[in-house]
Amino acid sequence: MRRSILHALCAAAAAALASACSDAGGAAPSGDSQLSINLATRPVAAGVAAGIALAAPESYTDGAGNVLIFDRVQLVLREVELENEAQEDACEIATGDDDCAEVEIGPFLVELPLGTPGAARVFTADVPAGTYDEVKFKVREPDDDAEDAAFIAAHPEFTNVSIQAEGSYNGAPFVFVSRLEAELELDLTPPLVVGEAATTDLTLMVDLAAWFAGLDGTLVDPGTANQGGANAEVVAGNVIRSFEAFEEHDRDGSDDSGSDDNGSGGSGSDDPPGSDDS
Repeated sequence: MRRSILHALCAAAAAALASACSDAGGAAPSGDSQLSINLATRPVAAGVAAGIALAAPESYTDGAGNVLIFDRVQLVLREVELENEAQEDACEIATGDDDCAEVEIGPFLVELPLGTPGAARVFTADVPAGTYDEVKFKVREPDDDAEDAAFIAAHPEFTNVSIQAEGSYNGAPFVFVSRLEAELELDLTPPLVVGEAATTDLTLMVDLAAWFAGLDGTLVDPGTANQGGANAEVVAGNVIRSFEAFEEHDRDGSDDSGSDDNGSGGSGSDDPPGSDDS
């Protein structure tokens, strides 16, 4: 049984699709419920209220005294999917439909909540209530086709771009631009339970401190990580591994289960910056 969901509260998210199999075993999705997708770059520190904007942008310093400041970070996310592997397998066998137990939305442009402790709500979508054990999404430039034409028209600066970060490194301004193409597969442990009553919050935590870390752990100049730069491949790998996903109820940027390794680090296929492969 396929369900259509069209309530993503994001201007660039043009459509949302969901499908479920009613006779699959396990905790099969049922009626539609609300799921909030949140982004965070740091948890709430002691004595600071969640969601309160701080006065300064995000700043990091290494042991060698290098100072990296992020003023703005934007990503193109697409094909966000929630999955229940056990249910999907049963549904595929029963129906032959390889899109069972999925919730798919995007592409859309997101901006990381810099200087804001805790998680910032990005959009809300109607999804089937149920239990999901994995979230998948792609960081990828928009396609040059009719399907992504509206996105490109709204964000022409992201033609052939999937990530853009602006800031300064040791006082010198930088603009980091990447064509990174990566599919992230993050386990949800414990599984995400989308109830039928209240909104469920799923947070994607991005460890910005790790993005521009060199092989020796010290910060590198983001200018050296642009396409063709000496640190392009290292930074691309850092970005892929910087994501984790977890359920939380208070949007403080911390895993409610208390796990330190819940879904940490993206896995799956990835292409180097500049790759044109989908």
